[in-house]
Amino acid sequence: MRNRILTLALVCAGLLSSTAQAAEKLKIGTEGAYPPFNFVDSTGKVGGFDVEIGLALCERMKVECEVVAQDWDGIIPGLLAKKYDMIIASMFITEERKKQVAFTNPYYLAAMTHVAPKGAGLTEFSNEAFKGKVIGAQSGTTQADYIAAVYPDAEIKLYPTQDEANLDMVNGRLDLQVGDMLPMLDWVTKNEDGKGCCELIGEPITDKKFVGDGVGIAVRQEDNDLREKLNKALEEIRADGTYQKINDKYFTIDVYTMK
Repeated sequence: MRNRILTLALVCAGLLSSTAQAAEKLKIGTEGAYPPFNFVDSTGKVGGFDVEIGLALCERMKVECEVVAQDWDGIIPGLLAKKYDMIIASMFITEERKKQVAFTNPYYLAAMTHVAPKGAGLTEFSNEAFKGKVIGAQSGTTQADYIAAVYPDAEIKLYPTQDEANLDMVNGRLDLQVGDMLPMLDWVTKNEDGKGCCELIGEPITDKKFVGDGVGIAVRQEDNDLREKLNKALEEIRADGTYQKINDKYFTIDVYTMK
């Protein structure tokens, strides 16, 4: 009898565990202010490439996911405070960030770029050439780190969001800005303000000190099981065409390979 009771208890425990796992809900943290990767639409819904990739990964892992918008400056602290379980927000994988979080394999490659007013005729990108000039970037980003390192004698302006940096470019308050290449390309080719005012200039910035090893999903360092599940799910959505379908909705090149 005792063995039967023990067996029944173990079966019940297993069923409870299975039910809890099936009911697991994860939260995705993203910025919501970095189109076309993440944005909030007119209905208040968070969308974009990052978000769609994240939801596809959740579907593959068979877990329900909720998307949480978080200002960029607080996005890593929010993860560490367990406001969400992962960050999918076009975050470059860098050694500095690895001190705080763990990253999945890259889900796309990245480069940065200079953006200048149309007709500025800039050909030299050195500290001397931009001494006293006004250069902008979004605060808390590797772009901000880059302009601080490369242009220490410039007047540096940092902004809470990329949209605010773009607005100052449109209004002539910046001589130059540095941004992530794909959103900047999208802005100067598809946005009316961007098309009217500005252009990408110079060679792509690919220094690994600033762009790292690509763009990854950040999780807490202790959540290795989740990191491995995300890596497996990423391989699967690449293999079955799900990734490419999402990619082609936003870009004309495969951002996973930049080809």
